[in-house]
Amino acid sequence: MAAVPRARDRGCPQRSDDDPTGGVGAPNVRRVPTHLLPVPPRRRSLPVVVLFTALVTVGAAPPASAAGVPPDPRPTAVVALGDSAASGEGAGDYEAGTRGEGGNWCHRSPAAYVHRSALAEVAVNLACSGAGAEHVAFGAAVHHTEGSQAQRLVEVARRHQVRAVTLQVGANDEPDLSGVAVACIRAFLDLREPGCRTTVGPGWADRLGAVAPRIEAAARDVRAAMSEAGYPPDGYAFVLLSYAAPGSEAMPAWHAVQGCPYSRPDAGWARTDAFPQLAATIGAVAERVGARFLDLTRLAEGREACTGPLRDEWQRRLTVDPRTLVQGALDTAGRHLFQESFHPTAAAHTAIAGCLREFVGGTAARTACVPGRDGTAHPEVAA
Repeated sequence: MAAVPRARDRGCPQRSDDDPTGGVGAPNVRRVPTHLLPVPPRRRSLPVVVLFTALVTVGAAPPASAAGVPPDPRPTAVVALGDSAASGEGAGDYEAGTRGEGGNWCHRSPAAYVHRSALAEVAVNLACSGAGAEHVAFGAAVHHTEGSQAQRLVEVARRHQVRAVTLQVGANDEPDLSGVAVACIRAFLDLREPGCRTTVGPGWADRLGAVAPRIEAAARDVRAAMSEAGYPPDGYAFVLLSYAAPGSEAMPAWHAVQGCPYSRPDAGWARTDAFPQLAATIGAVAERVGARFLDLTRLAEGREACTGPLRDEWQRRLTVDPRTLVQGALDTAGRHLFQESFHPTAAAHTAIAGCLREFVGGTAARTACVPGRDGTAHPEVAA
């Protein structure tokens, strides 16, 4: 008996590359190569008589798409919001317009995890280096010349079928991770100064208590932005991410000259106390706003700054970028010279992207990204 021909695999719809965002800045948007997107499996051929019987049984009811509901022509998208950890600071090759031009130091990298996640046809990076929770939330706050990320999310969500939204923010608010790094370095260079674990540690819980409502307000505004664009709460994946610990007490004795001028005890405190506690705070916020949570604290475990060959590390060492001088980096006491320091590398972003893709494709409400034996990272399997 003749068989029905096999249905052809359908790839992603071909769309024009002319301003796919409908007004959103092109440097923030990248179309994911189609070979990275999931491809539907081939359907098995069925005998005609079986198909005929099935149609008669159900009254030959047409599929929903044929019942007057046209397919959504908008491209699918994944959107990243937050600070430097999400923008791609440290991953290099920053997009034009975010390298200090006109005061925009967002440092968005095409190597950022949102662009490598392959969760949708289009990846949109709204995150900006140095951003705080107020810069994600609705409001008039401006950071590096850019306004509310939540407000821009509304426009992106209207012009795309948003499948997933990630939020990674809080480090630049009360926790002030950059300030903590400076305190640790100062303590190491000046023997009269006590370790940062001693000066910062006692007040760390208070800092986390203060930042929690800020992160929650930003997360709720992300929810509100998606609702304003017409999405129900369960119409997309919403993932909050924590931060990867940049250093470890496992550094060799000569770590300072390698580019990690802080003490091993201070690095150990950050790895085992400060970052896990910040992650717990973000995880609690995720639960309160009905989001999923991906803990990155242990992402670079064994690959922290100054713990091995430079090529194998997933965290930047103290980094000086003289190219920032071209854009007037000294207007802020030269801090942009060191902006990339102690941030995830491009390889780390690739690992985060793979772990995020696995996590979003699963059903767990929360998990941690941990390094695997295959050289990348995966969601931790519960014991």
